[in-house]
Amino acid sequence: MDIRNRGVVVKFMSNALIVEDINTKERIRCVLRGRFRLTDLKPVVGDIVEYVRVHDIGVVESILKRKNELPKPKIANVDQVVCVYTLRRPEVPLLVLDKLLVLVEEANLNALIVLNKIDLLTEEDEQRKRLFLETYSKLYPVVMTSAKTKHGIDQLVEHFKDKTSVFAGPSGVGKSSLLNVICPGANLKTQEVSEKLERGRHTTTAAELLHLPFGGLVADTPGFSLIEVDHIRADKLKYYFKEIREHGNCLFKDCNHIDEPGCKIKELVEEGVIARSRYENYLEIYKEVSEK
Repeated sequence: MDIRNRGVVVKFMSNALIVEDINTKERIRCVLRGRFRLTDLKPVVGDIVEYVRVHDIGVVESILKRKNELPKPKIANVDQVVCVYTLRRPEVPLLVLDKLLVLVEEANLNALIVLNKIDLLTEEDEQRKRLFLETYSKLYPVVMTSAKTKHGIDQLVEHFKDKTSVFAGPSGVGKSSLLNVICPGANLKTQEVSEKLERGRHTTTAAELLHLPFGGLVADTPGFSLIEVDHIRADKLKYYFKEIREHGNCLFKDCNHIDEPGCKIKELVEEGVIARSRYENYLEIYKEVSEK
């Protein structure tokens, strides 16, 4: 009887996958049993699989139950999503970050916000940085970093230890540059942000889990500038804004916090308890998903 081993899928290709053995940390090229072609279930990056060794390769026998799954990028068993954001080069709209956080909340995952490229900030940016920190540090852990100066890297490492993390955010915010710093030897491709377009080029083409030298796994994922939320129902959106979910005890239980009477959320925005920028982005996303 063949001995079954367990491993994590760290890379998926068209006809094979790379599995990192849970015990030995060895990476083995594996193929799927033929029966997988007859089912809709296919392994994705992050899956825990059982495999047997056949000569120099492994054969995947089964996929263990997933604790969660991100649909895009397709990764399973994630502990946290690292949302990378920049105020300069590129200057990313807060709406992009809030849409990304909505997707994280929808997947019931933890979020870590990284404000990257702080070495590029000037005195003129101090107020924007302060408002950013005041808004988001109440809701999620926030780490300020610079891949160039190594600022905040030690703090970032502490958040990554023994976890499976996924980097997410638009192109050009420095995801791959940060990974090259925290994971020496990864040698991920990076691309300078276009001076003219204030936008980065996509340098990552497929999700792949990298083993971190201090423990844990991290995925570098394809960059994207348009984050799709149009699959979300408008009446469910309020549950994906953390502060709205926690304070939403309005006069009517089905209040969507738009123009209903007795809305507690609108009062909290006027009082400054809920950031106006977050509420305005809530309205913008609500309008977008309603029209869809």
